[in-house]
Amino acid sequence: MTVIRKKVQGKHTYYYLEHSFREAGKVHKKEKYLGKSLPKNIEDLKQEFMIGVYQERWFDKLDKIKSEFLKQEKTIPKSARDKETNIFAIKYTYDTNRIEGSTLTLRDTADLLENGITPNSRSLSDVKEAEAHKNVFYEMLDYNKDLSLNTILYFHKKLFEHTKGDIAGIIRSHQVAISGSSFMPPFPAEVYPLLMEFFSWYDRNKDKMHSVQLAALVHLKLVTIHPFADGNGRIGRLMMNFVLHRHDFPMLNIPYEKRTGYYNALEKSQRKEDENKFLQWVFKRYLYENKRYLKSNTRIEKAG
Repeated sequence: MTVIRKKVQGKHTYYYLEHSFREAGKVHKKEKYLGKSLPKNIEDLKQEFMIGVYQERWFDKLDKIKSEFLKQEKTIPKSARDKETNIFAIKYTYDTNRIEGSTLTLRDTADLLENGITPNSRSLSDVKEAEAHKNVFYEMLDYNKDLSLNTILYFHKKLFEHTKGDIAGIIRSHQVAISGSSFMPPFPAEVYPLLMEFFSWYDRNKDKMHSVQLAALVHLKLVTIHPFADGNGRIGRLMMNFVLHRHDFPMLNIPYEKRTGYYNALEKSQRKEDENKFLQWVFKRYLYENKRYLKSNTRIEKAG
């Protein structure tokens, strides 16, 4: 985490930014001297400081993943690339829906989406939402418009128009809570203004922020605003991959088995208003999921 440290030497007081993290079983610290008094632009300095930390610790590896990914894409036959995309779409559909309570197993999902076999004794809405999610995923890959309010409304409607038609593509007008979380989403009257702030933030940062950082923050900010009565997690994860795909990075699937670490990182960032908690979880997960694109001697931290 990043904190402001005050050091007193004789009659003088000095201020520093300090970021500590655990790596290979050891605690490491980075410092930035601020001066003898706290600057007025402390939040901007914190962001600049963390960008430097991220550059050293994460961004170079993430950029190597992109470079190797694009290099391999050029050598793989189209039929093989299509097969890989289909495998990812099925696993991603299973995991993103399972995280939200779907009863379909991975085998159910594969049989349904590859062979059109409807599983017995499963919720019809789960079946329809799996089919809708795969269709939306493929539409997202070819979607030419940039991220906007219309984009998230459109994809939300496509995801839920056959199962939750009364909320599909509609900004919520009532208060909601998140099961199992102590974080309380914004009041209904706050949602639209917060969305406008979010898209303004996105437009300012989309061409200057690192793509993986941008994608993770798109996810975090959307699920924190919680604009819909249901399906916020699925939209957040879909828009995260929309950003990654748009910037030519491999997409990211969050496995159902890793949901606890995922939820904990989200909640810590939401409750403490510290986006770094979730960012670092995503960076670790992203490196782990894409380690095949890195050299074998590259150290990968354990991804929760």
